[in-house]
Amino acid sequence: MTTYLMDSIKFDERGLVPVVVQHAQTKEVLTVAYMNRESLEKTIETKETWFFSRSRQELWNKGATSGNTQQVVALRADCDDDSLVVEVLPKGPACHTGESTCFHKEIVSPDQAIGSFGILADLVQVIEEREKTMPEGAYTTYLFEKGIDKIGKKVGEEATEVVIAAKNRDAEELKWEAADLLYHLLVLLQEQKVDLYDVLEVLQKRHESKS
Repeated sequence: MTTYLMDSIKFDERGLVPVVVQHAQTKEVLTVAYMNRESLEKTIETKETWFFSRSRQELWNKGATSGNTQQVVALRADCDDDSLVVEVLPKGPACHTGESTCFHKEIVSPDQAIGSFGILADLVQVIEEREKTMPEGAYTTYLFEKGIDKIGKKVGEEATEVVIAAKNRDAEELKWEAADLLYHLLVLLQEQKVDLYDVLEVLQKRHESKS
């Protein structure tokens, strides 16, 4: 963050600015807090989140006592310079209750919600857990038992089905086949111990190099 951007931040009459803390990989919102100028400066300096407690009227470093720190990856201001988003890589839960996010009280249940990229993070966790526990009867267990040849074959088959659906201009079929392909690709990445987020990092670097 440049000095210009720091000077452009519009702190309120209490000297505070609201901050949305977001998981840098899953994009899940972890919490909403406040920073004053000092905590914002310390966040930039230490690459860890520092906030201002309105109840205690003091600075606090997330994870200083619990160990659940948040490594800062990116920090952005909105168009009016009066609120911030900080993307972090959390080490442990964000919420004092032990939940990964403070926003764990569902108003709209998952079966009513519109699909989001967060499902990829959920699938990665489920697939990783399946490989560890190998529950009997689970399709993912079957794939891991059969090994790379079977998994690779399924990725190839699903990729072909995606192409066929696209050639047939069948949007509904394409959605289902694309979902199958993504799932099997995630299984393949887990079998090879390649982190999905490392793949996304490659895409990010390519994007930045062309921008």
